Amino acid sequence: MTPTAEEQNIEVSVKAASDIEIDREQLDNSITEFVESNSGYYQEAFHKVHAATTSLPNTFNRAAAILGPIWGGFRGVWGFFWGFLILEMIVWVQMGRGIWGSPGARFEERAEAQLARAESFQKQAEEALAAGEDASRFEKLVENMNLAAERSMAEAQALNDGKIFVLLTGLFFFLLVKLVQGFYADRIYERQYSRWRIDPEGTESGVKPRNLVLSLALVVLIAPLTIYKFTVESPFELLNEFPEKEISAYFLEGENDTFYTKTATWLEDRIDATAVAGQGVFDGLTAGVRSILEAMTLALIVTPWPVVMVVVCVVAWRAAGPRVSIFTGAALAYVALLGYWEVSMETVALVGAAVFLCVIFGIPLGIWFGKSQRAYKIAEPVLDLMQTLPAFVYLIPIIAFFGTGNPPGILATIIFGMPPVIRLTALGMRGVPSTIIEAAEAFGASKRQLLRDVEIPLALPSIMTGVNQTILMCLSMVVIISLIGGGGLGQEILLALQYAAKGPGLLGGFAILLCAMVIDRIVQGAFRRET
Repeated sequence: MTPTAEEQNIEVSVKAASDIEIDREQLDNSITEFVESNSGYYQEAFHKVHAATTSLPNTFNRAAAILGPIWGGFRGVWGFFWGFLILEMIVWVQMGRGIWGSPGARFEERAEAQLARAESFQKQAEEALAAGEDASRFEKLVENMNLAAERSMAEAQALNDGKIFVLLTGLFFFLLVKLVQGFYADRIYERQYSRWRIDPEGTESGVKPRNLVLSLALVVLIAPLTIYKFTVESPFELLNEFPEKEISAYFLEGENDTFYTKTATWLEDRIDATAVAGQGVFDGLTAGVRSILEAMTLALIVTPWPVVMVVVCVVAWRAAGPRVSIFTGAALAYVALLGYWEVSMETVALVGAAVFLCVIFGIPLGIWFGKSQRAYKIAEPVLDLMQTLPAFVYLIPIIAFFGTGNPPGILATIIFGMPPVIRLTALGMRGVPSTIIEAAEAFGASKRQLLRDVEIPLALPSIMTGVNQTILMCLSMVVIISLIGGGGLGQEILLALQYAAKGPGLLGGFAILLCAMVIDRIVQGAFRRET
């Protein structure tokens, strides 16, 4: 009988699968090299794992079930160690609560307080009787408090009687965790073996005494204290609060001195000394920022408002098209009709000055960091600090060095807004294909021509994204810099917050949103037209 086409295909596929031969001896040698000890068991276990056709475990590792996380640490399977250490601590806490815990302690304390209260009312009743007054009110209170105390004691007793259930629940989950450890240990270990075959240098293998010592030390340091803290009703005070005052008293001479007061005083003295020593430099920076701000204020506020409106709308039209121009006109009409024209232009002047300085200094720094990996590694922690440190924190040295008002606010905005343009410019420079650079060099391009005509044009999308992010982050600082005397719409929001004025606050917030959207649409539109 001639086989059908389907049967022929099945036969071919079976033959193809049978052609894949595994060198059993070589695989066993590889497993032995990986596990180092007890290789016979793990060879058999790994072969069973490889042969499994379902996700259900088909091996049981007794050592892993008995030792738990210590087995994982000894074998270098640290994910197994931490995961099951946490699970075992949870079940040990449950068992500890069932053995020596006091679930009803809270109700017992409440009952004691209620009995003490009843005793106080009883004394007042006796005093009232001795004075010949009516004591029925106090006697009723005594009766009610005694009844409440009895109910609290009954609840405490019920909870304490349920300790055996808590203990049995803990034992059940303890056995369940042990079974899971035993059944899944070999599968987890086999996955590590597979990673080790791909990356022998980056994956732990074998058994190392230092891993055993480390895992034992971690278990001894973490588990007993955690179980004790969550099990005992009144643990040592040392576990509840770090002994900062005691340590400070031991190391420091002053009776009231602490590490906090000493460090804070030292920082304050250094900042004051720096402010005095660098007063000329700080005043010069403030004057430079103020000159840029005054120029932008002159252009946006002193210039007649119809001129500003027309110019901004025309710029939006030429840069991003008629739709953005119409949106810009509507946004300007909104801020003008609601009386926000002057403060909105002051906000745009503040943001414009900050963005101008961010771009002037940020793009060259980004180009440098993109071409020099060493310089970027040095600057990366500084950029991380500029972005992650809360703005309220670095306002403090800004006030100390530069005072208050709009210029210091612009400097604070620069610190917050410059990292994106630096990072994305560096990213764009590093993303320029090396083949294009090599081709340009082969045609005799100098370093300046290479930078101007090849690298910057190719990195321009990333650079413009950085500029866009800087604009938005600078606008997000408008409200924060109002805390140090900055003007503009941020001052309106701050006043609305102080007086819980919901309407003015929302209107001012929408004005900030529209300013951000107008600037963003114009910049993005101009970039799209250029590209």
